[in-house]
Amino acid sequence: MEPMDAKFMSLALSAAQQAAKQGEVPVGAVITLEGDIVGTGFNCREGRQDPLGHAEIIAIQDASRRLRRWRMENCEIYVTLEPCLMCAGAILQARMRRLVFACLDPKAGAVESLYRLCEDQRLNHQLPVTGGVLAQQSAILLADFFSNLRLQKRQVDKTERWPSPVEGA
Repeated sequence: MEPMDAKFMSLALSAAQQAAKQGEVPVGAVITLEGDIVGTGFNCREGRQDPLGHAEIIAIQDASRRLRRWRMENCEIYVTLEPCLMCAGAILQARMRRLVFACLDPKAGAVESLYRLCEDQRLNHQLPVTGGVLAQQSAILLADFFSNLRLQKRQVDKTERWPSPVEGA
C-alpha cells in the first residue's frame, strides 16, 4: 500500500456516505493525478434512474471533463468496492495507471472475485491493482446500508399485511 492510499480511500468513503444519505448503495470513487483529486463520484443509479450511474463511471466522467481528455494514463482511481465488469472495463478504457479498492464484491467483482479483468493479457491495457485498503470500513458501511434496507422492507411488509383497526371500522 502506498502512503497516500488510505487518505484517498477515506475521501472515497466520504463519497460513499453521501450515496447512502441519498438512498443509494454506498459506493464512492476518487480519481487522482499526481496527488491532486481530479474526479469524484458516488452511486446514483436510483436517483438518476440510470444503469450507468456507478461511482466509477461518474468519477471517470468528472475527471475527463476536468482534464479535457479521455486518456488518464497518469491517474489512479480509488473505489470503496471492487469494480464490476462495466466499471473495470471503463477503468481499462480510460487507461488508468492504477486501481485501488477497499473490499471485495463476491457477487459482481471483476478485478479479483469473479474475473481478473485488469490483468487479462488479451486486452490492450492492464493495470496494477491494490485491494483491501480500508476494507473493513467499507464493508461495515455496505453491511449497515443493506441491513437498514432489509429492516425498512420488513416494516413496509408488516404494514401492508396488518391493516390498522381504524380501517376495519
